[in-house]
Amino acid sequence: MNTSLSWIKSYVPDLDVTPQEYCDAMTLSGTKVEGCECLDRDLDKIVVGEVKSCVPHPDSDHLHVCMVDVGSGEPIQIVCGAPNVAAGQKVPVVLDGGRVAGSKDGNAAEGGILIKKGKLRGVESNGMICSIEELGSTRELYPEAPEYGIYVFPEDTPVGADAVELLGLHDAVIEYEITSNRVDCYSAIGIAREAAATFGKEFHKPEPKETGNSEDVNDYISVEVEDPQLCPRFTARVVKNVKLAPSPKWMQRRLASNGIRPINNVVDITNYIMEEYGQPMHSYDYDTIRGHKIVVKCAQDGETFRTLDGQDRKLDQNVLMICDGERYVGIAGIMGGEDSMITDDVKTVLFEAACFDGTNVRLSSKRIGLQTDASQKFDKGLDPNTAREAIDRACELMEEFGAGEVVGGCVDVYPVKREPVEIPFEPEKINRLLGTSFSEEEMIGYFEAADLIYDRERRVVIAPTFRQDLHRMCDLAEEVARFSGYDRIPTTLPAGEATAGGLQFAMQLQGIARDTAESCGFSQGYCYSFESPKVFDRLLFPEDAPERKTIEIRNPLGPDFSIMRTTSLNGMLVSLATNYNRRNKSVRLYELGNVYIPKSLPVTELPDERMKFTLGMYGEGDFFDLKGVVELFFDKLGLKEKAEYRTDEKLPYFHPGRQAKIWYQGVPVGEIGEIHPKAAANYSIKERVYAAVLDMKNLEAFATFDRKYAGIARFPAVTRDISMIVPKAVTAAEIEKVIAQRGGKLLEHYELFDLYEGAPILPGFKSMAYSLTFRHKEKTLEEAEVASAMKKILNGLENMQIELRK
Repeated sequence: MNTSLSWIKSYVPDLDVTPQEYCDAMTLSGTKVEGCECLDRDLDKIVVGEVKSCVPHPDSDHLHVCMVDVGSGEPIQIVCGAPNVAAGQKVPVVLDGGRVAGSKDGNAAEGGILIKKGKLRGVESNGMICSIEELGSTRELYPEAPEYGIYVFPEDTPVGADAVELLGLHDAVIEYEITSNRVDCYSAIGIAREAAATFGKEFHKPEPKETGNSEDVNDYISVEVEDPQLCPRFTARVVKNVKLAPSPKWMQRRLASNGIRPINNVVDITNYIMEEYGQPMHSYDYDTIRGHKIVVKCAQDGETFRTLDGQDRKLDQNVLMICDGERYVGIAGIMGGEDSMITDDVKTVLFEAACFDGTNVRLSSKRIGLQTDASQKFDKGLDPNTAREAIDRACELMEEFGAGEVVGGCVDVYPVKREPVEIPFEPEKINRLLGTSFSEEEMIGYFEAADLIYDRERRVVIAPTFRQDLHRMCDLAEEVARFSGYDRIPTTLPAGEATAGGLQFAMQLQGIARDTAESCGFSQGYCYSFESPKVFDRLLFPEDAPERKTIEIRNPLGPDFSIMRTTSLNGMLVSLATNYNRRNKSVRLYELGNVYIPKSLPVTELPDERMKFTLGMYGEGDFFDLKGVVELFFDKLGLKEKAEYRTDEKLPYFHPGRQAKIWYQGVPVGEIGEIHPKAAANYSIKERVYAAVLDMKNLEAFATFDRKYAGIARFPAVTRDISMIVPKAVTAAEIEKVIAQRGGKLLEHYELFDLYEGAPILPGFKSMAYSLTFRHKEKTLEEAEVASAMKKILNGLENMQIELRK
């Protein structure tokens, strides 16, 4: 929405502000200004001059030497190259030291172009005679200006007057960003009403005068509306003896400031009413309306209609049409037809101002592929009570311009009148909502400034029908806030019970997983939840594997994305394979994502969505490096006991001798291992690949953020080393379990520091060495206490066929 500042001031005559002050205040009161163009920004020292004489330049074929009276005494000499310059003309003249906006081709300079006294081909020139483009404007705003040449004022223009003021260029064009709920502000009157309320000035709304001769318009035209839901109001008036002519300059310039090209007085008036009231209008050649009848009804499927732009539009049964007695003459709310358009031969004009259903106009506009200024206003939902006032204003302008004789009366089809909305006035709630202490009278003053009516007896605020955004108390609070000034609203804390924010426990655990993986050199990846049934063959799952029972997608993107995944390994191996094939030598990736385990097939309820923490790597590192990452994660989760790594259950996708299922306190929490060479080959990876998959849902039951810290030990520790010959079938976990159980409270720490196989160790055995640390919290340990603990540990190890090395 655009308006010129002078247009707004015509409704608010006491508005004495600069464009910048206006823009700032309007934005703060809720009518956001998107941009402002000051028309006189680069213009200085430009007056009206009279060309006294004009002779050819002695050394040029196209230049002229002019003597120009600028009202300062003696005429000044100016060299001019315009083809239309002639003696006797009144022209805009830039004096020595003045500025213009640009050259004749419209190329503007930053801050304008400085005009100085000088010589052109040896002849002195003391200024410049201007074209309209050099004054920073265009022929769209000033159609009387010649296409090539200087601008010429009327003969009665006073010499020496301010040319910029006479041209109306001491003005600014304001661009607004209007929200769709403020339909009233898609009009100059609506913007002016907001400006009056913002600056506390009196608002002078146009009041159309009664027009029309003694005839009755009902003798000329009849109107029938078949669907009042789609057309709640339709008004029509007739003007005869029409005289087409250019509209006044003030109207042309206001239309041009809104980007509308002036055409003639009749068309310009309908466009002007659309911008002034926000009410689109349409004019028909009355003599082309067959049967002198208007019918508003929907079209039929497959019909076509030629609009004013000469295009054939395909219609359907949902498109509302304006018809005469025999045919269509316009698409309701969008555009009229070619057959009834205003031509130079028009004698009688039928004016239409109606209100159409916004949703229907928007959908119809989209279906037929035609959007106009009118449809953009209609699709926001207009106020039907504006239609009569707008059409009366158009007829008033027709009489004022001498453009025709208005026929008396108005055809007005308005079966159900829209009534204003009444909102209870609750000042205490408004103050409580805003955190303010405004008095009732202050609030009422803001309401009345915005044309809201307050009924003191019933204590209700009556919102006019053009304010379709006002429905309840909070809307009234917004009116108080924006017109009082948001800067007057103090900063307060919201009232109510305090709420402690934070992440859910499961999300905190996922954060720990990310931190752990990334601190160990892993990068996060995201994999598809949709997969192909073929992944189970690539991962060597047997035919009866429970993972093959999947949820099939009803409308998949393709066969490769047809099921919901039940394992996260495929996505991880695809990502690792992509990196491997792009010759990345060492890669570590992790993913936090769900797998989807159906509770029954066919699906009758939502599946079990289990979050999996998947780690994958190749290159630098081996099985034990990955196991260290897993154990670091367990430690950060606060798991107090050591996890158990079992190898009795074989997983098909892992190497049979390099895999383990991870248990914690009798609950499976994950799996780890080297990917089976055949499975790795299926993904075209020719290196050893390691992966671990942890079940976040099962781990959640054991995780804790409770931490207890002990003071620094005050008593010395005692260390003992034991070196053992161990059968290869005995695992380190089994040995550590015995050490932990039999070491008692005195055992503070134990650690495997040597593992060896080979001569002189017999085949089937291995050498393992542990360092054990003992400490008493309240005294210095005695040798007998340490010996007793060691004896218990060694007895337990002997029961496992383990011997001490000698």
